[in-house]
Amino acid sequence: MPTYNFDKIIDRTHTSCIKYDARSKIFGTEDVTPLWVADMDFEVAPEIAEAIGKRAQHHVYGYTMRCPEYYATTQKWLKRRYNWEVAENEISYSPGVVSAIVMSMLAFTKPGDKVIVQSPVYFPFFSSIENNGRRILNNTLVPENGSYKMDFEHLERSIDHNTRMMFLCNPHNPVGRSWTKDELTKLASIAEKNNIMVVSDEIHADILFSGHTHTPFASVSAYAKENTITCMAPSKTFNLAGLSTSIVVIQNSKILRTYNQMLDNYHIGLTNPFGLEALKAAYQKGDVWLEALLVYLEGNRDYVYSFINENIKGVEAYLPESTFLMWLDFRKLGLSDREVQKRLVDDAGIGLSGGAMFGEGGSGFQRLNFGCPRSVLENTMERLADTFK
Repeated sequence: MPTYNFDKIIDRTHTSCIKYDARSKIFGTEDVTPLWVADMDFEVAPEIAEAIGKRAQHHVYGYTMRCPEYYATTQKWLKRRYNWEVAENEISYSPGVVSAIVMSMLAFTKPGDKVIVQSPVYFPFFSSIENNGRRILNNTLVPENGSYKMDFEHLERSIDHNTRMMFLCNPHNPVGRSWTKDELTKLASIAEKNNIMVVSDEIHADILFSGHTHTPFASVSAYAKENTITCMAPSKTFNLAGLSTSIVVIQNSKILRTYNQMLDNYHIGLTNPFGLEALKAAYQKGDVWLEALLVYLEGNRDYVYSFINENIKGVEAYLPESTFLMWLDFRKLGLSDREVQKRLVDDAGIGLSGGAMFGEGGSGFQRLNFGCPRSVLENTMERLADTFK
């Protein structure tokens, strides 16, 4: 089996990298270890780098279409990883998952309609809704025994005749839940009862830890299959976020036609040539690299979780089932969000994502990205402990 050096420190500064080169703008200083934005600090799989390099050698980077191999490769990946049968003509595209979410909302709701979200959740959900004249219906997740659950009773009470759509985060960012088939089936039943379309953000589906599996929401019932827009990508899995290539699966032909018309309307249907090659290489040849990555990430997860819960009184870490993101609870310290952020940046030299931006239920929390070399985490944890001891 090949070996991969996830311990390698890579200087990402001066590459127009948001995670590092935007530190002054985000935190007011460059003197922070950035563990915030959700991309990893690892080199891509060698097969991906080779495929991109080979394409780059062609020296003509013109308009690019999605070839038959794009569809066949995606179909095989979905079948192999999730046992999910998807036809070629059920696969579409988006530059990014958020773009797909917004286009779906514009296509299938109207101004004033309500869209369900489950906070604390990925913050572009909120701006996507409000900036386009729709209204948020928040079904806040409930913390329970060091994890989170959906509040189905609240959801059923809250839905009214103006509720048209739900943005589902599956797996969930930032709390790290990999929703079970039973949970998703119950959610699908509520959606069917109220004729709600579900846009399922499944971008973190491949990042799963021991004992957990991913269930595509569209696979849990006949209604879900016909009324779900599934948004996926190789970006989180294979660290390809900058290549703007995402997958959209729609198994209802009428909904698919309408979605594809939105791509045409906004003239964003063309494929990035390097993203196309990266996707094909990742899904055809990336399984071994991914399995090695998951072992390394799980070690990082367990290290951070144990260190914080054993060494920093007043800060509690939630153990994620999926994603390379950890949800940290600072509320017992009795500090405001602003005070926590200031101490993290000024005293600990750490840049995290403030929990308040993830909506109701996020205040008092911070999100930490552990997709980096272990030595970086070890150094960061020592500084965190010194600051909040």
